[in-house]
Amino acid sequence: MTDRPLPAPSGPAHRPTPTHRPPTPTAGVPATADAPAALDGPAAAPAVDGPTADAWHALGGPPALLERVSFHGPDAVLPSRLPVRRLARATVAACSLAAAELAALRTGGPVPRVRIDQGAVATAFVSERHLRIDGRAPVSFAPLSGFWPTADGWLRTHANYPHHRDRLLTALGLPEDTGPERLAAVLRELPAAAVQERAYAAGALAVAVAPVRDTALPLVEVRAADGTAPRPLAPAPADRPAAGIRVLDLTRVIAGPVATRALALLGADVLRLDPSRLPEAEDAHADTGFGKRSARLDLADSADRAAFEDLLATADVVVTGYRPGALDAYGLAPDALLARRPGLVAVQLNAWGWTGPWAGRRGFDSLVQAGCGIAATEAGADGRPGVLPAQALDHGTGYLIAAGVLRALTEQRTVRPGGRHLRYSLAGTASWLLHGIAPTADPHVLPNDEPYDPARWLTETDAPHGRLRYALPPVGYAGAPADWERPPGRWGTDAPRWR
Repeated sequence: MTDRPLPAPSGPAHRPTPTHRPPTPTAGVPATADAPAALDGPAAAPAVDGPTADAWHALGGPPALLERVSFHGPDAVLPSRLPVRRLARATVAACSLAAAELAALRTGGPVPRVRIDQGAVATAFVSERHLRIDGRAPVSFAPLSGFWPTADGWLRTHANYPHHRDRLLTALGLPEDTGPERLAAVLRELPAAAVQERAYAAGALAVAVAPVRDTALPLVEVRAADGTAPRPLAPAPADRPAAGIRVLDLTRVIAGPVATRALALLGADVLRLDPSRLPEAEDAHADTGFGKRSARLDLADSADRAAFEDLLATADVVVTGYRPGALDAYGLAPDALLARRPGLVAVQLNAWGWTGPWAGRRGFDSLVQAGCGIAATEAGADGRPGVLPAQALDHGTGYLIAAGVLRALTEQRTVRPGGRHLRYSLAGTASWLLHGIAPTADPHVLPNDEPYDPARWLTETDAPHGRLRYALPPVGYAGAPADWERPPGRWGTDAPRWR
């Protein structure tokens, strides 16, 4: 494997990605039929959104295509001290542009224009909060998940899954029937960092709220592997540019499932695989399972392992979101996957980045917000740590993963064949939000004061779970699909085979 060279940052030393990429050849990229004609004399440079350019550059996208991206809709969405709105719309724009690029390849036409509705983006970034199942709102956080004052600061815990709750109580020597009041009383007497390390040692999840650190983490790491040409793809309609692509989804919670939900929207055959011993919350699957199928396999079982290898033999993409090293014993490290399946797009997602002492730790969006300085930045007047208006690290990383997969599929067929290894982290997205995105857009651009009503981007359907109200997809390019082809099924109830 070889690393794709990335230019040095053009901004401050802590900026994780440059704003613009120098012009590069775009051989093999479909032409744009309505590109502006050359003018005599110097021409004004088209307006390009900086964060979108950051993301597109990190993914290796042709810079000229950025001119095809525009935004509309209400600006008064996802309010925050940090530029969450700009991050959210940029990640969806990058995903949409990558889909448009692949659509041009599949249709033989020009790259469609991308037009992102900020209202649709804001609604999708809190899709789990808008979800209703027969009128019932799912519970987002369990009673023992949240911020807790400690002897010397604040601590954030995550105990939504029963096994994480049990491990947290074990780490603190508390009985299994401990409630929030008893947990709060114990934590008030302990230093935050001490609890953090005790929890880590026990396999639980607790992170001390920390200030912003001036560290640079990459938004995405891309490595290309030698290999044979990928299988050719038949023509496909613009609204299903990923039709015929087979995706194994070995992810959980939000970020990975959001990525594969976007790929399913675009026509990919997405099969989510989970071990039976780690059941998923059915409400979470009802939000992120649109367009996919879901099966259970125990990779320690010989028959299930054989079924997995059969699936892998014809897979185009594998997305994994488990703690680094957790899948290596099963031969699912990226290098092992690429050796068995040359031409595969292998994607890894983790919480804390791929180097440093925290690289192997478990984590979720809320914990990364606490540990990287976002919670401190968003603190209220009373000093209590704050949160972003959405699980923006999860959702934003999810759209960036989908964008990276789509770009890899295009590059394999237009620039360089062979496999791809893509690595993402929630901490990398957090670093970009904290250090790489200006708080406001161009001061010469007038704000759009259009009122925001999320109901415009919500709809309903019947599913095995019941009547679902859910957020529509925010992916926006000329010809993009307006909705998924199928609602989510029940978690783990499909057969482990391709369509």
